[in-house]
Amino acid sequence: MYIIGGIIKTMAGADIKDGCIHIADGKIEAIGSRDEVEFCPVDGEEVIEVRDGIIMPGIIEAHCHMGITEEKKGMEGDDCNETVDPITPCLRAIDAINTMDAAFDDAVRAGITSAMIGPGSSNVVGGQFAFIKTKGRRVDDLVVKAPAAMKVAFGENPKVNYSGQGKSPSTRMAIAAMLRQELTKAVQYGEKKKGAKDRGETFEEDFAMECWLPVVRREIPLKAHVHRVDDIFTAVRIAKEFQLKMTLDHCSEGHLIAEELAAEGFPAIVGPDLASRSKIEVQNMAFKTVGVLNKSGVVTAITTDHPVSLIQSLPLCAGLAVKSGLDLEEGYKAITISPARICGVADRVGSLEVGKDADIAIFDGNPMEVFTRTLYTIIDGKVVYKLDSLIQERSAKYSPQS
Repeated sequence: MYIIGGIIKTMAGADIKDGCIHIADGKIEAIGSRDEVEFCPVDGEEVIEVRDGIIMPGIIEAHCHMGITEEKKGMEGDDCNETVDPITPCLRAIDAINTMDAAFDDAVRAGITSAMIGPGSSNVVGGQFAFIKTKGRRVDDLVVKAPAAMKVAFGENPKVNYSGQGKSPSTRMAIAAMLRQELTKAVQYGEKKKGAKDRGETFEEDFAMECWLPVVRREIPLKAHVHRVDDIFTAVRIAKEFQLKMTLDHCSEGHLIAEELAAEGFPAIVGPDLASRSKIEVQNMAFKTVGVLNKSGVVTAITTDHPVSLIQSLPLCAGLAVKSGLDLEEGYKAITISPARICGVADRVGSLEVGKDADIAIFDGNPMEVFTRTLYTIIDGKVVYKLDSLIQERSAKYSPQS
């Protein structure tokens, strides 16, 4: 497949005007100006010609519950939280993601080609997230990285869920203590397993502890649900105590402590700012947070937290963040290369570079603008969505250009 023309936003350097991308075997084989990439399609090879549109990496949702909390399904389609035990690290997102959820089609039509999906925030430890592509029926075939993170939660959600059951945690102190206790057990388990291996001894594996090893080895991060300043700092304190990687998810009051967070070095996945301020801990939620954090030096991504706000609104959320102070180019990064880096998959997605997955979104303008249409969504080199040709012709004639 060849894609020619338009403005190519590689997210790996300068934009390319009127360029060319060659795709082979699901990967980007060549990318550059028309002079740099030899254009020689073989018989039957698809050629997509873009007039004045924008060609960019497929958009990435860095935190959501798509397919785990299904739309219109009620309790029958809600597998987001195992609300009987506050510590459930061995739960795996891939065992609950229903790719037939309508949200996957909505994502594809919005140019969203991959997403980080996992358990909710009712538990202190919720389980393992997976990073997957957004088109296909069998989740096993969509996995880019699994496990990709371990979900932990601070603040109101675990408190409300378990105090209502008459058991811990009912305070923030208990949340922190329970997480510390679990992490201590995980570190000790890892040391015992390594020691047995070094001595050539047999070791009986514990299923509930094995899932922690990628975390304590810093192979995947803690994915910390945090809104309020005090919860953010508690998460940072614990991650530093155990020398762990961590992402600060939601980070609703991050703009109030931006310089401190920049000094700590943990990335932030901000949102869902399009949702209502439905809880006390989100009272300071605002679209300006992303820009304030980003300008302070924090690596930032934007999330819809679907279904809290709808997955297809992700590029518009980036636009509202830009309207509230985020630099325009950083807006593009916040839904492409930055979430790829934060999720640990930048070797495959997030930018248009030779050797990376051919996950590409083509728009008739800036996707952060409300009237912009998705012309094509391409995943692994295959067109999985194409705007009706008649609408495309009208779009090319009338849409404002970026």
